[in-house]
Amino acid sequence: MANYSTESIRALALVGHGGAGKTTLAEALLFKAGAIAAKGSVEKGSSVCDFDPQEKAAGHSLNSAMVNFAAEGVHIHLIDTPGYPDFAGQAVAALAGVDTAVVVINAQTGIELATERMMRAAQARGLARMIVINKIDADNVDLPGLVNQVRERFGKECLLLDLPAHGRQDVVEVLEHEGGDADFDSIARAHRELIDQLVEEDESLLARYLEDGQDPAAQELHAPFEKALRAGHLVPILFTSARTGAGIGELLHVLASLAPNPAEGNPPPFYKGEPGHGAEAFHAVPDASQHVLAHVFKIIADPYMGKVGIFRVHQGTVKKDSQLFVGDGKKPFKVGHLYQLQGKDYVEVDSLLPGDIGAIAKVEEIDFDAVLHDSHDEDHIHLKPLEFPKPMQGLAVETKRKGDEQRLFDILHKLELEDPCFEVERHPTTHETVIRGLGEMHLRYKLEKMATQFKLELDTRPPLIPYRETITANAEGHCRHKKQSGGAGQFGEVYLKIEPLARGAGFEFVDHVKGGVIPGVFMPAVEKGVRQALAGGVAAGFPVEDLRVIVYDGKTHPVDGKEVAFVTAGRKATVEAIRAANPIVLEPIVNIEIVTPEAAIGDLTGDLSSRRGHITGTSPRPGGTAAITGEVPLAEITDYASRLKSMTGGQGAYSIEFARHAQVPPQVQQKLAASFKLKDEDE
Repeated sequence: MANYSTESIRALALVGHGGAGKTTLAEALLFKAGAIAAKGSVEKGSSVCDFDPQEKAAGHSLNSAMVNFAAEGVHIHLIDTPGYPDFAGQAVAALAGVDTAVVVINAQTGIELATERMMRAAQARGLARMIVINKIDADNVDLPGLVNQVRERFGKECLLLDLPAHGRQDVVEVLEHEGGDADFDSIARAHRELIDQLVEEDESLLARYLEDGQDPAAQELHAPFEKALRAGHLVPILFTSARTGAGIGELLHVLASLAPNPAEGNPPPFYKGEPGHGAEAFHAVPDASQHVLAHVFKIIADPYMGKVGIFRVHQGTVKKDSQLFVGDGKKPFKVGHLYQLQGKDYVEVDSLLPGDIGAIAKVEEIDFDAVLHDSHDEDHIHLKPLEFPKPMQGLAVETKRKGDEQRLFDILHKLELEDPCFEVERHPTTHETVIRGLGEMHLRYKLEKMATQFKLELDTRPPLIPYRETITANAEGHCRHKKQSGGAGQFGEVYLKIEPLARGAGFEFVDHVKGGVIPGVFMPAVEKGVRQALAGGVAAGFPVEDLRVIVYDGKTHPVDGKEVAFVTAGRKATVEAIRAANPIVLEPIVNIEIVTPEAAIGDLTGDLSSRRGHITGTSPRPGGTAAITGEVPLAEITDYASRLKSMTGGQGAYSIEFARHAQVPPQVQQKLAASFKLKDEDE
């Protein structure tokens, strides 16, 4: 059994932009806690968390990594996450496994894209948040200016919990110190701001504070501190240099003594019942004696261990040799081996408590976002899904060697299981296999992994743009499908009408048939035909979305009424209706952020405008660089990586994320429609 209790568990994720030093910070915490004998190095490829050969070669994290260690009588689970926007899926997924998000900011580069993204995502998840400003010993660092930036961007609740001292070689905590010397700001002022904020969380403490003017004792401030963290009324700011060790001991003390335990945090609500159909919300109880509820937030396709599910225990105790169910599955599996991860090492344990992070291997039924439990009666238990950035960067792939096609799909399936922001599409009309990720770096990593780990070589090319179609008016469609060929024939007749829905609403199928003119047994066939028509496209050969299809009348035949007839009738009636409903083609619009030398701003903004882009802002960055933000059609930036490289001398970088769909210009729709018509005629 574990030699600690749920109340002594702390679970946190290090998140933030790439280059902030999260992996080095994790290494420094492990060393300070005595979990490792010597600090490893990212540059030398010897850190605990960046153990993958591709990470060692890249010099930065590509996957989230789990470690755990003991400090000051508590057991700390720490997840180190990648920071570059291309690997945001790993960072967002890690939030489902922790109570506290530690947002790490590079003191040199300040607030960057992933800093803001992870602050928002952690807040939306209801997590306690702390900000660690790392690399305080670097040259040309404006710490007072950065603190002001943090408060302007994230709110006045961002308060100093310590301050650099002795030429940034040390820090002084301000909760228990009312005076002293700091490199900037005032310890006395920071102390007073913090106390004033904390006493507001406890009415009796506030009344006594106002009455006698005396600061509460340190032990009285834990509960208000935790309450303020949980409510988002306090986001502490701490300072560190993971390289020199400055502030590491103080950070470790804060995590051990002030970060919420699983019983104090904001647990995510579970839901019981069919998703989207009035499912009932409930909260897990972090009680080791209750029945088991655990959530899988990461999948690893390990070449030696097989399929590994990483999960957080929210309720009950998971024990070795116990039986668990996956979601609404009725067949239990036996927990043959139970692990905690220490970087690349699987450390076997006998049990896991509420709040613990653990792993189970070789259970094929486990998938990302699955709920594990030990009750026969628990049906359709799930959590509200996390919101991930939509993968927009695409590559069409095919195997170099004939006969490797099945291997390709098997490998792509494994990669999809591991990464919630990696998708594989098989286009039914073009027969392209397209992989999609969050950026060029993301896809390059996947291709390298397929080549090195799975020995699979691929040819790649730019894919077709994932256009969509929709309708702009109401219309009706009708089809009588009648086929006679000697023996039993086929007969099915369908009347339907279609209505446009709001952008992003998807597809609705409504059965308004009265009197059984289309028997209920044939309605699934009608819907199948409708969906076939939508998938194949009507105006330009792209999937149709954001519409409601209402079937209101039809006919059958007592002998010739067949399922295949109603599939055909449903498909043809839908095509007829869509053609009469003023169909339009939609194109994906992406948000783009470009980090570039300041000298290239003019050229880049002009280039984006020529690509039908819209600039939303430019902001200066440290070191003579700037960030350009805007919107641009995805179709206009298929060659942007090489274009940006040539315009910035290789010093520019960009990231994109899906923003919305918008109508293509008329000339583009005409060209797409003409191409689709020619293809139909050829076939």
